[in-house]
Amino acid sequence: MPELPEVETIVRSLHEGTRYGGLNVIGQQVRETTVLWERTLENISPDLFQNKIAGQTVKDVYRRGKFLVFTLSSDTLLMHLRMSGDLRVEAGFWPDGSKVPLQPHDRLVLWFAGGLRMAFNNPRKFGRIWMMNDPQTVLGVLGPEPLDPALTEGIFLAMLQSHKRMLKPLLMDQHFLAGLGNIYTDEALFRARLHPRAISNTLTAKQSAFLLVQIRTVLDEGIQRNGASIDWVYRGGDFQNVFNVYGRDGEPCPRCRTEIERTLVGQRGTHICPRCQRMQ
Repeated sequence: MPELPEVETIVRSLHEGTRYGGLNVIGQQVRETTVLWERTLENISPDLFQNKIAGQTVKDVYRRGKFLVFTLSSDTLLMHLRMSGDLRVEAGFWPDGSKVPLQPHDRLVLWFAGGLRMAFNNPRKFGRIWMMNDPQTVLGVLGPEPLDPALTEGIFLAMLQSHKRMLKPLLMDQHFLAGLGNIYTDEALFRARLHPRAISNTLTAKQSAFLLVQIRTVLDEGIQRNGASIDWVYRGGDFQNVFNVYGRDGEPCPRCRTEIERTLVGQRGTHICPRCQRMQ
């Protein structure tokens, strides 16, 4: 958490202001920064970061995998929210000119010339920010986007057949496919009737094509529902209300009424229907 749909929702909000009371950052010029936890910055010192970003304008924001990519006037800013990160865009000053207090766990703040600010809130301190000229230094190792039409059934089948790995860890490997995490992998595998421990190169062309359809279906629905809100970190989504298996251990499967089980696959908590997702 957050995964592809949550990050995509944040990107759209940064453009449209839907999560931020109509406020957006496109076209905003950075005036200064406040770095509250130095290790938030992965590849640059706080002083150099402040000097380089001051005066730059946010030209665009997009998503690559689970990364937020900010195109600036001269550089690129990458953000990875990891387990507990989130962004907040808000007015930085009260009407009397005094600063609005920051929130607990704010680690870095961009202050814009018009009085707006964007805070990187990161309670567990796993999230990171990069600043660089060439974002491909970081993004170039990512696998294809699951929603990209260029990822055809044939390409996806070839990708699966080129590995001999359990399906769930492979699908969550960002070098294989960019954007999937625990929630959406569990949901996609359930819909595809595949066991998370099934070996990737044993899937038939039909199974592979159906899996790709289900991955895209759960991601599209997650985006339409503004992601999933399952804890105190990311709020505003309601995809959790239509989970089939994730977090529903002990409850009946919506398809066959068998009790959903929680197990470990690749050291990750995994939810399956033992009847619908039998090992073959």
